[in-house]
Amino acid sequence: MKALEDLGFFCIDNLPPALLPRVVEMHSSSSPHRRFGIAIDVRVREYFSHLRESLEWLEKSGYSYQVIFLDCSDAVLVKRYNETRRVHPLLNDNGNTSLQESITAERRLLSEARQMAHHVIDTTDLRPMDVRAILGELLLGKPLHQTFTVDIFSFGFKYGAPNDGDLVFDVRFIPNPYYIDELRPLTGEQEEVAQYVLQFPITQAFIEKFSQLITLLIPSYSREGKSRLTIGIGCTGGQHRSVAVAIELGRRLSELGIQAAVRHREFTNPLFPAAGLGGRS
Repeated sequence: MKALEDLGFFCIDNLPPALLPRVVEMHSSSSPHRRFGIAIDVRVREYFSHLRESLEWLEKSGYSYQVIFLDCSDAVLVKRYNETRRVHPLLNDNGNTSLQESITAERRLLSEARQMAHHVIDTTDLRPMDVRAILGELLLGKPLHQTFTVDIFSFGFKYGAPNDGDLVFDVRFIPNPYYIDELRPLTGEQEEVAQYVLQFPITQAFIEKFSQLITLLIPSYSREGKSRLTIGIGCTGGQHRSVAVAIELGRRLSELGIQAAVRHREFTNPLFPAAGLGGRS
C-alpha cells in the first residue's frame, strides 16, 4: 500500500470485495479520475467469495483493472510472522492450531484469486524496495527511477540552514548581485538577476556538474526505496543567487526527463520582510 501511494494511487486496505463497485462508482465522476489501489486478503474471511463477482462487474462496466497477487514461500512467511510477532488472521479458525496450518488454509482460500491474477509476484527473495520497483514497472509502464521527483528549494543562510534537505549546496561562491544597485531590489526570478548570476563560468560549471551528479544518483536512490530527493540551494539572503540557480537547475533536470519542482523558502518566510528588502543575498 505504501508503494502504491508513492506511485500516486488512492489506497484502501482490506476492503470487502462486495464494496468495490460502490467505491468505484462513488469516485467515477471525480475529475481528474483517481487511480485506486485496493488490498484484499484473508482478513475479510467469508466476504472473500464476492471477489469474482466484483471483478466481473468492473469488466462489464468498462473499468480498467489489474489483479496483482503477492506470493511467498511458507518458510519465509513463517519467518516474517515470527519476526513481527503478528498473529495469523486464520489462527484458531476451523481448528487451525498452528501457524503452518493457518498458512495452508490461507492458500486454499486464496487459490481462486491467484488464478484470476494478471500478475503473480513472488516476494520470497525481494526487499520492499524491489516490490515497489516491480509495481512501478507493471502499473506505470516505466522504470521506477523515471517516477522519481526532485524537490529543489532556495533559501537564505541568514534565516537558518534547512533541516529538511537531503542535499544542501552553498552557492555563495557566485558574485553577489546585491552589490549592484539596479539588481538589489529584484529577485532571482527576474531575468536581469538570472542573467547576471548565470553568466559566470563557475555558475555554469556548478550547474553542469550538479545535473550530472543528480542524474547519476537517482537510479541508486530509487533502488534503495527513495521516491523523492529534496535539495536546498542556499545563499546569504535567499533572494538572488540561490533563486536563480534553483530555477536553472530545475529547468536543466526537466530537460533531462527528471520530474523537478522548484520553490523559494524565503519568499514565504515570515522572517523575510519582502522581496528586495531581506538583506544581502
